[in-house]
Amino acid sequence: MKGRGMWGAVGWGAGVLVLLVGLPLAAAGRLPDPVATHWGAGSDGPDGSMPLWAAVVFPALVWVVVVAAVVFGARRGPRRAWGRAALAFGGVMLAGAQASVVRANLDVADWRQAGDVTGWGVAVMAGVALLAGAGVALPGRRAGAAEPPAAEGPRMEIPDGERLVWLSSAANPWLQLLAGLFALAALGALLAGLAGLAADPWLTAGTLALAALAVLACSSVRARVTRRGLEVAFGPLGYPVRRWAAEDIESARMEVRTAARAGGWGYRINGLGTTVMLRGGECLVVRAKGRDFAVSVDDAARGAALLNSLRVGKG
Repeated sequence: MKGRGMWGAVGWGAGVLVLLVGLPLAAAGRLPDPVATHWGAGSDGPDGSMPLWAAVVFPALVWVVVVAAVVFGARRGPRRAWGRAALAFGGVMLAGAQASVVRANLDVADWRQAGDVTGWGVAVMAGVALLAGAGVALPGRRAGAAEPPAAEGPRMEIPDGERLVWLSSAANPWLQLLAGLFALAALGALLAGLAGLAADPWLTAGTLALAALAVLACSSVRARVTRRGLEVAFGPLGYPVRRWAAEDIESARMEVRTAARAGGWGYRINGLGTTVMLRGGECLVVRAKGRDFAVSVDDAARGAALLNSLRVGKG
């Protein structure tokens, strides 16, 4: 795992580590010492305990080992996708388990009086962990697939019977980091509720989760030109998608734009039309129905040339 992928894993690992350590420390005044940490199958109550400091340190050490194994073991190919999935699933599950332990021990005088850790909260957390793992693994597997061949040469001559495809993408790591911070904050609010430290966390967690999804959708983009026209897919899951039919595009060009000119980062609407600004530099700009749409991707000149050739061919 290299570059942005490694730093993303380290950032996620650090955020989960803060939750694992912070949850029991935040409730330390309301927890017994030692705390109940094990419930046997079919038992009426807890059957194992740890000192409070160990209940803080042990899950944190387990998580550090998991993150290190993924960062240094999943370096390329399908392993990267499965490594990201393991981090997403494991982080949510460990943090959920820590929250369940804190809740079970909250406001009891002795660890043997701790409540049960089973129930709907654990089921919800397991479901969230599965969705997180699947959501991270699927884009990575798709990204490893072979890309359609791009048209070669400065001129877009399309021979009879042949189809040319142009594909380009871009991502903004700072927007991805911001989305991750919103997601961690949402998870923290949800875990605080699960641990009994917050009375009604749903509004806060939901608002933060929506903010994370909105920022994540604007943090990366994939543009594709085919004989049908232009398709621009947003976010790591490639959704939502905007499409323009080739016959509806009035013109296409490459234009150099900056964030200052576009009005900022992300999805911007101003006098220039709409700009998806992820990094300064060349943008693919298409004009349709009297309005411009620009997306900051590499190799924009060839994408525009192919679009213009397809547009003329449809005319």
